[in-house]
Amino acid sequence: MLEKEKVTVLAIESSCDETAAAVVSEGREVLSNVISSQIDIHKLYGGVVPEIASRKHIEKINQVIEAALIESGKTLEEIDAVCVTYGPGLVGALLVGVGTAKALSYAAHKPLVGVHHIEGHISANYIANPDLEPPFLCLVASGGHSHLVLVKDYGDYAILGRTRDDAAGEAFDKVARAIGLGYPGGPKIDKLSREGNPEAIVFPKASIDGAPYDFSFSGVKSAVLNYINGCKMKQQPYSQADIAASFQKAVVDVLVEHTMLAAKDYKIHQIAIAGGVACNSNLRAGMEKACEKRGYSFYMPTPVLCTDNAAMIGAAGYYEYIKGVRHGLDLNAVPGLKLGE
Repeated sequence: MLEKEKVTVLAIESSCDETAAAVVSEGREVLSNVISSQIDIHKLYGGVVPEIASRKHIEKINQVIEAALIESGKTLEEIDAVCVTYGPGLVGALLVGVGTAKALSYAAHKPLVGVHHIEGHISANYIANPDLEPPFLCLVASGGHSHLVLVKDYGDYAILGRTRDDAAGEAFDKVARAIGLGYPGGPKIDKLSREGNPEAIVFPKASIDGAPYDFSFSGVKSAVLNYINGCKMKQQPYSQADIAASFQKAVVDVLVEHTMLAAKDYKIHQIAIAGGVACNSNLRAGMEKACEKRGYSFYMPTPVLCTDNAAMIGAAGYYEYIKGVRHGLDLNAVPGLKLGE
């Protein structure tokens, strides 16, 4: 009997400020993962400028896709499907990826599979942890999202908690700006906090009545701004490192505590993290320690798979493809796409 050929997909990601393409086999084997970052451009403006992001995607996307195919050793003819992020994200940026994927799908006569960006982040764990199978609980924390997701099966999700205001990564960026670190805030606060005392300042940790798994980070962000303004008004010096460490502790504590509470209530013993904030060293260490204490299995992607990339879209797209999900050439960008839609 002939051995069944492995399903291999080409994946495209352009939801924000990374132009990325990857070739992924069987949902877990990454044959290539090419990323063109725009961070150096957006640093000049203190954050992502949507119009600039869209233009840069147009400049880079064909080069990135070509590089991903060459690196994988595959031709477009050998690809089984074209997968692409179609939401959520910046509409102009998404449209570049979606338009390119539709053109490739049409020209090469390959099935088109639209992928949810958050589903991609969750699926990064399948690449980094080949033994991981649903069900598991996943904390998705990034610049635009803070979700606590019960992964019941491949492509089957229940959102247990979400942010009521700022996402965790958004709060990191705003606090970094306030203490003069600039953009991107997450990595800079993580680095500076190692020089500070996390117990120096007690910042508030929000809890929401009737929604124990939901998050709110606007309060801690405001508390940091008030602390800095108070010091300035009193002409008192303050430590950037202490502020960074204390703020980071307040955010990480809430993320870990809510995740552990949900795991206990839903009797889930497999815990994963995903998204850009999952790169944070304190969050990774804190979650690992909390899981070890309770006897839970803990999973986390490598840092390159936490930030936006196309390999994670290929992983999610593979599971959608084998379920029979197909999209037509009327697929459109959906900037406010909800998980499960």
